[in-house]
Amino acid sequence: MEFYFGETETGFNVIGPGGKNIRALQEETHTKIDIDDDGTVYIASTDSVGFDTAKNRILSLIEIPEIGRIYTGKCVRVTDFGAFIEILPGTDGLVHISQLASERVNKVEDVVNVGDELTVMVTDITPDGKIRLSRQALLEGWTAEEAREHDSPRKKSSGSSSNRGGSDRRSSNRSNRSGDRR
Repeated sequence: MEFYFGETETGFNVIGPGGKNIRALQEETHTKIDIDDDGTVYIASTDSVGFDTAKNRILSLIEIPEIGRIYTGKCVRVTDFGAFIEILPGTDGLVHISQLASERVNKVEDVVNVGDELTVMVTDITPDGKIRLSRQALLEGWTAEEAREHDSPRKKSSGSSSNRGGSDRRSSNRSNRSGDRR
């Protein structure tokens, strides 16, 4: 059986350094996997379970995250401001603390710890590839656009908070710049 995934650059993710990934996958699934330069993948297997497992793992290695898509991933890191969830092999995104639950969360670890699985929605992907995730969107039944709308007021209000000194820094930067022009 065979299937095609195209880009040879993506094929490197499947093959891995020195063929490490592909060898491990073949051992685990009891299959023989060959990848042509044009991206065609050939999987030889004595049973459909091995074939399906190998195919699904390869597809997950080459998958590209999409806004609005729902993933169940593992928490790989927790910070004061949120949790990083690996949604695809080697691809993680941030669930900000404000997007972990419908109610206010005081501490990220109240909702998720490293190693826990969490179902999240991709709500944004920045031009530099950073992935923004939301659990609250799923709990509330929101679309990715609605999640961004609900998230935006929080960002705006925290940026203009007087106790953070945000507006003071901006005005002092402006005065410095105008001073440089003289």
